[in-house]
Amino acid sequence: MSGVTARLASPEDAADIAGMLALLADDLGDGDIFSSTAETIRQYGFGPDAMFQSVIAEKDGRSIGFALFFRHFSTTRAQPGIYVQDLWVHPEARGVYVGQHLLTEVSRYGAAHWRATYIALSVHADNAGATRFYQRLGFEAHTTDLPMALKGQAFQDILNRGINGQ
Repeated sequence: MSGVTARLASPEDAADIAGMLALLADDLGDGDIFSSTAETIRQYGFGPDAMFQSVIAEKDGRSIGFALFFRHFSTTRAQPGIYVQDLWVHPEARGVYVGQHLLTEVSRYGAAHWRATYIALSVHADNAGATRFYQRLGFEAHTTDLPMALKGQAFQDILNRGINGQ
């Protein structure tokens, strides 16, 4: 797509990032549990203890996509990498390499700042379009891995357990 640029996000982009995350959550059917805000994006995504980075794609001064990512490490590979948590491109900009451009910028950032040698990510099982996109770029599914999460009360329970599992 001609005229598309990508850049590292700044704190001033927090509301834009939160808005695109909300659109992604709606696309994935997660809108009812979505709770990121501009404030949480600013709090956790910027400053000396930032927990993630973001790259924003723009065309004609308007955000048309983003990638949110953070450091990753593979003990199997014994190498640093990048984990892409979220990648979203506006529907009108899909199919013209905006997503690939975002991943290229993520790769460049990770290689330069973290010596990253790979990208890891997860795809929603029912998102066939995203699965095809990643496969075209060379991503491979690891069918032996099963993503799992500990959250809510279960997270609180483990947080409060003692050494004896009590």
